Amino acid sequence: MSKMTTILRLPTSPSNANSMASRLYQSTPALLLPVIGLLMFLAIWNGVAKSIDTSLGQFPGPVQVFEQTGALIDEHIAQREKAAAFYERQEARNAARVAQDPTYEPKIRGFTGAPTFFDQIWTSLYTVMVGFFIASVVAVPVGILCGLSKSAYTAINPLIQLFKPVSPLAWLPLVTMVVSALYVSDDPAFSKSFVTSAFTVSLCCLWPTLINTAVGVSNIDKDLINVSKVLRLTPLAHLTKIVLPSSIPMIFTGLRLSLGIGWMVLIAAEMLAQNPGLGKFVWDEFQNGSSESLARIMVAVLTIGVIGFVLDRLMLSIQRAVSWDKSSVLR
Repeated sequence: MSKMTTILRLPTSPSNANSMASRLYQSTPALLLPVIGLLMFLAIWNGVAKSIDTSLGQFPGPVQVFEQTGALIDEHIAQREKAAAFYERQEARNAARVAQDPTYEPKIRGFTGAPTFFDQIWTSLYTVMVGFFIASVVAVPVGILCGLSKSAYTAINPLIQLFKPVSPLAWLPLVTMVVSALYVSDDPAFSKSFVTSAFTVSLCCLWPTLINTAVGVSNIDKDLINVSKVLRLTPLAHLTKIVLPSSIPMIFTGLRLSLGIGWMVLIAAEMLAQNPGLGKFVWDEFQNGSSESLARIMVAVLTIGVIGFVLDRLMLSIQRAVSWDKSSVLR
């Protein structure tokens, strides 16, 4: 007698189907609203741009900006090809010279072509990250000290309130003069323009991290402090087990504010001091005065905004990774 195997197919539970539909319905606004907002912005931008005539021509709309984005990409690729050809020719000459004279020591000269738009982006990113790192290394420990010690806060607070409102435009000439006087070397590891921009960024993005760290540390739950006393934790253990985990949200709020301020300050400093970077690119295009300059400036403006957004999301991701409270809502 043959045995028959039956395969039972369980129908999808109505409750599961309803749950999936509910999640899809709830996520739809989160997906559609940003797209709708972006389309509305592009439509308004395109309509307003057509009604604005400047000394360099009509204000660029989305189409012109898109075209110049492609042109900047093509220029970058062409410049990289020129650089590759330059080094290939140099290697061929050096190889031929060594073949004739084995004692000859080849010299490699760097490509001296003008930096492209993407080179300027990298320069600005590198500069702001160095300046932000210097500011964070100073601000977080000082903020922790101010939060733990009322005496330290009382002593340092007047300096914070004095220097916090100072504009980067005021710091820049002072930093430039100090760097020119102290940073003297026949073979410097970093250019003076880089050092000037990085320290200007550091001075301006120092304060939000310092203040938020001090507030976060000083507002630690009293129960946690009592637990530390009961367990008789050492100062280092108290710092690592109680202070830092509890104050991480405020510390990262300060870091995010500092990074955003540092990015804005850097672009202004590059424009004013003509240091390499996106700020200099914008100023050079403004001075160029061609019919394509406005569209290229808009490309730079949008790039600056996108990079600022990405940097903020990056800091938010790091905060989520190191925060002990994974259930907290971070935006």
